[in-house]
Amino acid sequence: MRAAGRRRVGVNLLWLVPGDVGGTEEYAVRLLGALGDARPAGLDLTLFGLPSLAAAHPDLVDRFPTVTAPVDGRRRGVRVAAETSWLAAQVRRRRLDLVHHLGGAVPALRGAPAMVTIHDLQPLLRPAHFTPVQRVWFRAVLPWSVRAARVVVAVSDFTAATITEHLGVAPGRLRVVPHGVHPASPVDPAEVDRVRAVYGLGDRWFAFPAVTWAHKNHVLLVRAFGRVAATNPTVSLVLTGGAGPAEAAVLAEIRARGLDGRVRRTGRIPRADLDALLGAAVALTFPSSFEGFGAPVLEAMAVGCPVVAARAAALPEVVGDAGILLSPENPDEWAAAMTDLLTSPDRRHRLADAGRARAATMGWDRSAGALVEAWRAALSAGLRR
Repeated sequence: MRAAGRRRVGVNLLWLVPGDVGGTEEYAVRLLGALGDARPAGLDLTLFGLPSLAAAHPDLVDRFPTVTAPVDGRRRGVRVAAETSWLAAQVRRRRLDLVHHLGGAVPALRGAPAMVTIHDLQPLLRPAHFTPVQRVWFRAVLPWSVRAARVVVAVSDFTAATITEHLGVAPGRLRVVPHGVHPASPVDPAEVDRVRAVYGLGDRWFAFPAVTWAHKNHVLLVRAFGRVAATNPTVSLVLTGGAGPAEAAVLAEIRARGLDGRVRRTGRIPRADLDALLGAAVALTFPSSFEGFGAPVLEAMAVGCPVVAARAAALPEVVGDAGILLSPENPDEWAAAMTDLLTSPDRRHRLADAGRARAATMGWDRSAGALVEAWRAALSAGLRR
C-alpha cells in the first residue's frame, strides 16, 4: 500500500537495446543515474526494461525497482507488441500514476497516463536520411505520441520549438530536460601517450566522434582537413564512431584527396580513449548539420577540448560563446578556423577555458531536476483534469 501523498511513476526502457540505440541510451542511463542520487521526495520510481538492461547497466538496476520484460528485444516488432500488451498490464497491476516513455514513442495501449521524450524531429524534417519504412513509422508514431502524452519532453529549446511548429504542441505542455555532463578530471599525459600509440597519431590532431550518418557532414570535414593537411604535414584528423550509411562516401573522399594515413578512421572506441583523444586534441571539429542537442560537444568542453561546431540546429544553444560556430556548408571556413587554432595557442587555451566553464554549469544534476519538474507537471495536469 502506498504512503499518503506519494505518486508512482514508471519509466519505459523497453526500447533500450544496449549498444544499439546510441546517444539516447547514454542520455537515459546518465539522467536516471543522476536522479538516483537525488531521490526526489514523494515519488516512487519503477523501471521496465529488457533482460539485457541489468547486464549492461547494473548500477542503474541496483538503484531502482526494475521489472524485466519476457522478450529479448532483438526484433522491434516484438518489443512494440510487448509495450502494448505486457507493459500495459504491468502498469495497471502496479496502479501507476504516470509512465514516462523515454524512447520517443507512446504505445497504443498504456494502462496509465503518459509522458514522452522526443530527442529530435529529424525523421520529419530530413526524411531523405531514413528508409521508406522508417519514414512511414515516424510519420505515424511521432504525431500520435505527442497527442497521447500529458507532457512532452524535449532535450533542447531548439527541439521544443520544432515540436511546437511541426506537431502543434502548445508550449505549456512542453518541458526541456537537456543532456548533462559529469565533471571531468584533467587528462593524464600517460593516457594521451598510450592513445597516441594505439591509434598511430602524431603530435597534433583534430577529432570528430560520430557515426557516419549523412547529416554528420564527414565529407565536408575531410575536404576542409585536406586543405589544412597540405600546409601542416604532422597534423591528423581522427574520426571515431561506428559505420553508418555515409561510410563509403567518407572513405572515398579520404582516398580521393590522398589523405590515407592522415585521416584515422578508428570506428567506435572505449570512452577512456575518447576522453584522452579529446583532451589532447587541437579541437573538436563538429560540422553536423542537424542535432537535437549535440552531447559530444558538451563532453568535449568538459575535458578542455576547444570546440568548432556548425551553426545549425541545437548546436549554438549548447556551445554558446564558448566555441567557434561556422556554416555547415563552407569547407573554406572550416579550414581557416582549423589552421588558426594550429597557429594560435593562446586562442586555443581561451576556448578550452571557456568550454570548461560552460560545461560546469550543465551537469546531470541540473537535468535530473528538470526531469522531476516535468514529472510533477504531468501528475499535476492529471489532478487538474
